[in-house]
Amino acid sequence: MCGRYTLFTDFESLLERFDVEYSMEEDLFIPSYNIAPSQQVVSIINDGKKNRLVKLRWGLIPGWAKDEKVSYKMINARSETVEQKPSFRNAFTKRRCLIPMDSFFEWKKHDSSKIPMRIKLKSDEVFAVAGLWESWKSPEGKTIHSCTILTTEANSLVSDIHDRMPVILRPEDEKVWLSTELQEQERLKRLLVPYDASVMETYAVSSEVNSPKNNHEGLLNSL
Repeated sequence: MCGRYTLFTDFESLLERFDVEYSMEEDLFIPSYNIAPSQQVVSIINDGKKNRLVKLRWGLIPGWAKDEKVSYKMINARSETVEQKPSFRNAFTKRRCLIPMDSFFEWKKHDSSKIPMRIKLKSDEVFAVAGLWESWKSPEGKTIHSCTILTTEANSLVSDIHDRMPVILRPEDEKVWLSTELQEQERLKRLLVPYDASVMETYAVSSEVNSPKNNHEGLLNSL
């Protein structure tokens, strides 16, 4: 699964990296070193003409849901079965997004405890994870835009820590994933594979990251 990550890259660099033509206000972008489920997260969607930088609540709420609490069980979607699940199949076909990250955290079992590990690109570059998004309206008329992160089997680096990892898209595949015209499931699913382990690295970090209340640059430090 993917349950915690970072995004602290420069705002203007983010706009340039993902070819964003329409964006939320810059003061809504707050660098974070410990992003957790249920928070509003930076995402890129395409409206059919241009890329838009928006915020979505992490934890997808299907349009048919009766209660927003279902989102707590929908932070991740398995790429192997995403087109089969009622919660995700409509968004998989019509509402895909990119979720930018600098790194993500996973916990490695060690004796009777778990050690948080930071996982990132060796280049330190920001990368995009495949996501899905939905709009849901409550009985009271409140609209919530939400998202989920797709996962796949772990590559050779991450498998020593966990058996799953987020689907990191190759830069050349990001435009395809965002396309509002493409609805061919088999072509889309070919993108949902483990990322090249040779360009990634990982190291242990402080157990402070266990609590989303802790959110500071020191969480990136190696033990």
